[in-house]
Amino acid sequence: MHIHSRIADLRAALADRRRIVFVPTMGNLHAGHISLMEQARRHGDTVVASIFVNRLQFGPNEDFDTYPRTFQADCDKLAAAGVDVLFAPSEADLYPEPQEYFVEPPSIQNILDGEFRPGHFRGVATVVSKLFNCVQPQVAIFGKKDYQQLMVLRNMSRQMALPIEIVGGETVRADDGLALSSRNGYLSAAERAEAPRLQRLLAGIRAAIVGGNRDFAALENAAIAELTVNGWKTDYVSVRRQADLAPAGSADNALVVLAASRLGNTRLIDNIEV
Repeated sequence: MHIHSRIADLRAALADRRRIVFVPTMGNLHAGHISLMEQARRHGDTVVASIFVNRLQFGPNEDFDTYPRTFQADCDKLAAAGVDVLFAPSEADLYPEPQEYFVEPPSIQNILDGEFRPGHFRGVATVVSKLFNCVQPQVAIFGKKDYQQLMVLRNMSRQMALPIEIVGGETVRADDGLALSSRNGYLSAAERAEAPRLQRLLAGIRAAIVGGNRDFAALENAAIAELTVNGWKTDYVSVRRQADLAPAGSADNALVVLAASRLGNTRLIDNIEV
């Protein structure tokens, strides 16, 4: 695996590569990330990963400074997964001057996670656009656990006429159902035992909808109430349309149930398609 931090070196290394598949990450890699690398191999000839903790997508009270950074262990995992090239820029490499031009997503950036993390998707769209310009892939893969992010980036790529296919990777879970996340390491032992409740509640909502229950508000409120009783502080549990993440109506069929809730100091997100 070849590692580059400078944009010019990366471009030179990729100049004669065929069909590039790109998987951006913020590092602290787990089995979910590695599944995306393995999926990438099926979509092209050259697999490029990136590791960059992007300051622009963190709010003022979020965990940018304490976000886990495990570069050498990440390199070992990527090499074992068959990644060809790793782009690992510093902030000085990627933002050599203050970033004054931004990609501003439409109203989708202000709902669900965007309501509770103002500016988050602006930061995501801006850095991914910049990474796309550095790597110039034909395919890019993002995990479905960040469902809203996937939609923002898929829409950005389409509307900006980028010649990049955006592929969603299925969420990888622990044996007890908890979606794998770099932030799971923040959980205490007791919190880790409690954390799978979120996925169980989403699965219960899906089962209720499949069984004919269309009272989405009642399903959402019941899930929030159970989380609250068990010590969670919930931002949202919401049934939405898969197509545009608009609130689901009784006649809608392709749905997704999304949630974000804080357990102790750890904010967990998850979703399940219906």
